[in-house]
Amino acid sequence: MKRVVIVRHAKAVPYGYDEDFNRKLRDRGKNDANQISSKLVEDGIKADLIISSPAKRAFKTAKIYAKNFKYPVNTIQTEEELYEGMTTQEFVDLLREIPEEIQTVFVFGHNPLVYHLTNNLVKLFNSDMPTCSTVGLDFDVSSWKDVSARGGDLAFHLMPRMFK
Repeated sequence: MKRVVIVRHAKAVPYGYDEDFNRKLRDRGKNDANQISSKLVEDGIKADLIISSPAKRAFKTAKIYAKNFKYPVNTIQTEEELYEGMTTQEFVDLLREIPEEIQTVFVFGHNPLVYHLTNNLVKLFNSDMPTCSTVGLDFDVSSWKDVSARGGDLAFHLMPRMFK
């Protein structure tokens, strides 16, 4: 089995769109990211690979998760298209390049992309993706090369409001 965990960045400070790339996380966003990633650790879920949008709010969210997973922060990969936008097929192509020894990849990005990817990778997704939503998608395949759109099953969906 291969697992893709898609995470929308945590709550960020509001800015005009001129400063969008450099938006920082709010304290609430940092707390939400700590809470959800700690729950994942408690449930025995860890990251073998972390890929993030290079935008400050997404990368900081990824760093918080990495810290809780004891994943080396300096090995977080960035993928520009997670900020700029990509098609589901482009995302599947990215997954197909992952080394086979990796079982679980965490991907940090932005709406509407993370919602569309989640919706297009599973058979049924009828929820939304508020900030810091963390969605686990399981693919019943042994190779990343066999991952496909609509081929995943929803394993879990954690949102900050579940912990309030």
